[in-house]
Amino acid sequence: MPARPTRPLLEVCVDDPAGLAAAIAGGADRIELCAALAVSGLTPAPGLIAQAAESPIPVCAMIRPRPGGFIYSPEELDAAFHDIKAVKAAGLAGIVTGATLPDGRLDLDTLARLRDAADGLELVIHRAFDLGPDLEKSLEQAIELGVSRILTAGGTRAAPEGIETLARLAAQAGDRITILAGGGVLPENAARLLAAGVHELHASCTSMVEDPYPATRINIAASRPQTLAENVRALRDAMELATEQTQ
Repeated sequence: MPARPTRPLLEVCVDDPAGLAAAIAGGADRIELCAALAVSGLTPAPGLIAQAAESPIPVCAMIRPRPGGFIYSPEELDAAFHDIKAVKAAGLAGIVTGATLPDGRLDLDTLARLRDAADGLELVIHRAFDLGPDLEKSLEQAIELGVSRILTAGGTRAAPEGIETLARLAAQAGDRITILAGGGVLPENAARLLAAGVHELHASCTSMVEDPYPATRINIAASRPQTLAENVRALRDAMELATEQTQ
């Protein structure tokens, strides 16, 4: 049973060393470690995992072997199991993963295998959850699996659009599992999301930055999204202000 935080928690997803440092400097409470945020996150590389292991805040690593949907072949799952071993060996706090059936329901058998491979690490289901046709039923199934948190936008593209569903899920979850609201989370909507009853927010806190040494000649973009400490701090401040105004 997750303990309800005394203040709202901010999780920041990052995909490179600079983003990792920025999230910590900006006041994140927890890191979701990925590669390739441009495709919604993939399993991070061993070097980044090793750097994250030195973090002063908890880090959970994405386990997603390829872009696209969440129905995996035996070979892809084998890769995922090897990745989980690396995350465990590094001493990170948990894994973030998801698997679905063709109709969007949670693939409980695959998720149970991933849970068993994680063996003691926190198990977090990412936004594959939002594909489900019955989110309330999926929530109960996640609880039965022993999932720690669910990252969700309430079945929509962005959390601000799914506030009503997020409120229902948070009420249903109670203290049994954590609802982590993510997708389109910004300082200007943080108060509304927290008022819905969720106690944890998830964001990348990125801005587009120009590469000082662009490689456009070989078709590599000259700018890219980058997690910035000032963006993390702005969201953290907005969450703190919203909490103060409701006390």
